[in-house]
Amino acid sequence: MKNQIRQSKLEVNDQTKIETFLASMKTGYLGLSDEGSPYVIPLNFVYYMGDIFIHGASEGRKVDIIRDNPSACFTVSEDMGTMTNPVPAKTDTAYMSVMLFGEIEYISDLVTATVIMQKMLDKYVPGYYNQPLASSHVDKYRSSLGSKTAVFRLKTLHVSAKENPVQMGAKFYNGKKVHHD
Repeated sequence: MKNQIRQSKLEVNDQTKIETFLASMKTGYLGLSDEGSPYVIPLNFVYYMGDIFIHGASEGRKVDIIRDNPSACFTVSEDMGTMTNPVPAKTDTAYMSVMLFGEIEYISDLVTATVIMQKMLDKYVPGYYNQPLASSHVDKYRSSLGSKTAVFRLKTLHVSAKENPVQMGAKFYNGKKVHHD
């Protein structure tokens, strides 16, 4: 499954850096294949024990696609700004991105689902609740449309990460002109 990164000098192999990045980012994009057509959904997520965990309604297009084809890709990226260069073709973007490839599986174990949902709360609203999430809440909760919450794991088979770091002095700002470089 692993493809060679064309610009290998941009490849990130530092696992700690990758994990820190995934822990800090808020939105990732789940890529699925719906009978040969791409389907990409922005989602909240947690990275835990080497895998990506997401949640959502227990029914709908995403769930139908996963049931038919559990192969998936999850992409997280951060745009760190545009870097200028007097040569237009060398104008570039600073970024970090991580792509995780694998198979999605439904988490049927209520204890595991509750742990993951607690991790979501800890990530997105740290310290907001004064007591841990109860399994009964995860089990009994229904959305306004009547759907139960489903928790999924992207069982990671391969990770690809790239970074084009900001080159100080080259970062674009409003009002910057070519003569500033």
